[in-house]
Amino acid sequence: MNTETKQYKPVKNLLSKGSTNSKTAKNDIKTFILYLAPHNLNYKGITLCKDASDGCIASCLYSAGRGKFSNVQSSRINKANYFVTDKKAFLKQLLFEIRKEIEKAAKTDTKIAFRLNGTSDIDFLYLLDKHFDFNVDLLAYDKVYFYDYTKSLARAIRYKNYRNYTLTFSKSESNLNEVNQALKLGINIAAVFKNDLPKKYKGKKVVDGDLNDLQMIEFKNVILGLKAKGDAKKDTTGFVITNY
Repeated sequence: MNTETKQYKPVKNLLSKGSTNSKTAKNDIKTFILYLAPHNLNYKGITLCKDASDGCIASCLYSAGRGKFSNVQSSRINKANYFVTDKKAFLKQLLFEIRKEIEKAAKTDTKIAFRLNGTSDIDFLYLLDKHFDFNVDLLAYDKVYFYDYTKSLARAIRYKNYRNYTLTFSKSESNLNEVNQALKLGINIAAVFKNDLPKKYKGKKVVDGDLNDLQMIEFKNVILGLKAKGDAKKDTTGFVITNY
């Protein structure tokens, strides 16, 4: 027996219903989210957010909403342990759950959305394609939407022209050059503000990213403004924008 399997308990469902998230619950499309413990909160200490800045780690939404409860955090750590222990089994289960929900949506001809990085920053679409030839850009059913926030500019650029995968690049206290590159390419930027959102930031229109979780799909070439939540309210790194 592989002793590493003792590091996590079997997971019945990797995907959580969007109704469990206060913002995603406002979506007008049925949404599913994958939550893992972020950064290196797994027994191997492997980072699941390799481009995270110090401010991002300190202000992570992992501590916001339901994430402040110990049972929720334990569940997310368990899923992260599952991923770092047996990645292929994890991906196989994830793909099974995705396909199951897509099939349900297709039967009723309804839209469906997936956010695979609720509290992580992993290129799941690359991994699913690599291991199981699952390419979301080639799906026959065209009412499926995948979306994520990312700190990886390379990934945001890679998927920029995908018809059903939208990546929003997240601003931190230390990636201004990458933010400027993303802005020139028309990629949406997520920025966290301490107080009320400005109408414009860096010359771009600011839309309320907290209104619902699908603003990044509806709007292009904008700043998705987010208000500081959880530990972000106490940020001192510069991750949260205070002067604007």
